[in-house]
Amino acid sequence: MLDIKFVRENPYLVKQNLKNKFQDHKLGLVDEVIELNLESRKAQQEADDLRASRNRISKEIGGLMAQGKREEAEALKRQVTLNSNRLAELEAKEVLLAERIKTIMLTLPNIIDPSVPIGKDDRDNVEVERYGDPVVPDFEIPYHTDIMEKFNGIDLDSARKVAGNGFYYLMGDIARLHSGIISYARDYMIDRGFTYCIPPFMIRSEVVSGVMSFAEMEAMMYKIEGEDLFLIGTSEHSMIGKYIDTVLQASSLPHALTSYSPCFRKEKGAHGVEERGVYRIHQFEKQEMIVVCNPEDSPVWFEKLWKNTVDLFRSMEIPVRTLECCSGDLADLKVKSMDVEAWSPRQQKYFEVGSCSNLGDAQARRLKIRVVGEKGKYFAHTLNNTVVAPPRMLIAFLENHLNADGSVSIPEALQPYMGHKAALTPLK
Repeated sequence: MLDIKFVRENPYLVKQNLKNKFQDHKLGLVDEVIELNLESRKAQQEADDLRASRNRISKEIGGLMAQGKREEAEALKRQVTLNSNRLAELEAKEVLLAERIKTIMLTLPNIIDPSVPIGKDDRDNVEVERYGDPVVPDFEIPYHTDIMEKFNGIDLDSARKVAGNGFYYLMGDIARLHSGIISYARDYMIDRGFTYCIPPFMIRSEVVSGVMSFAEMEAMMYKIEGEDLFLIGTSEHSMIGKYIDTVLQASSLPHALTSYSPCFRKEKGAHGVEERGVYRIHQFEKQEMIVVCNPEDSPVWFEKLWKNTVDLFRSMEIPVRTLECCSGDLADLKVKSMDVEAWSPRQQKYFEVGSCSNLGDAQARRLKIRVVGEKGKYFAHTLNNTVVAPPRMLIAFLENHLNADGSVSIPEALQPYMGHKAALTPLK
């Protein structure tokens, strides 16, 4: 959420940002919120004047009564009554104006970084760099669920009966591979200086509205019926929520945390043939990283975070590339975002396995995460990034390590988490 003072003083910049994000339908909101804010400040000033007048007149009434000047005192009492009625009107008006202003301010997107490429959607994202050589083997690579079934590693039919589409049972070596990757990613991030955390898997509505836009919430979040609780779509939500309404010492920053959690998502809409199986599902597990830092440090942390994901995938011998997200592909709270995509030998293209975001002070402003330092009091900056999210990692892993005989090689870095096996042997 932007600062209303910033919007007042920079309407052209806010409108240009809307155009860069292809949200021209919101342009009128900028002028509207500025007018509403002016009206609100006028109402607040008049109300403050009336309160001051009431205090002053009350003292005068007491003095007049002491002097026996009853008529003059009664006249002032009538004035106090009129002022009180007007004050009640103004206070009610202030509440309505504040609600409308907040609604609009929550709708206006964050100001994107000048380095962000301008584009309408993810088709305009810009490739930055490739890491590792993408290989297409001389044998056919089956669809990922077909590979898993050779190991008796997945049961979609039973999951469909139990929970519906978008769920699965992982079994045997495939389930162990899933958990092994999560454990490896956890230790990998701890070794890089991050504090490990297991957060709540449900959050209240005030945290939801603090960490994401309404449109994102509608598309992602599952609401717990009858309670003010939502299932998390990613542990970033509860990890950032951990700092709600806090004042941090600048000297204590940064706070760098890595967290494990299950994730629950509606995943609305049709996603195409390549998203069958376990690519896009309603429940999965993930290792995440978040940083709360001083504003001047967030660009450096942004670079560190996405590089952590690249390094993790390369340590498991999976080729990846990075994509700079264009303006139209950025969620409203994001200042800058970098996607990490893994190579799919079967499709002979890259697909998304992680996303790194710098949100500036947007989440901190909504959640009141403040910092006190030599420069006074200000809002922190927050960042997040996916360490690894099986089962998408499983797709990349199985395709890139599948051998012609159907076995799957285990990279040396992961072997301690897989019973020191160098390969998995199919059962079928």
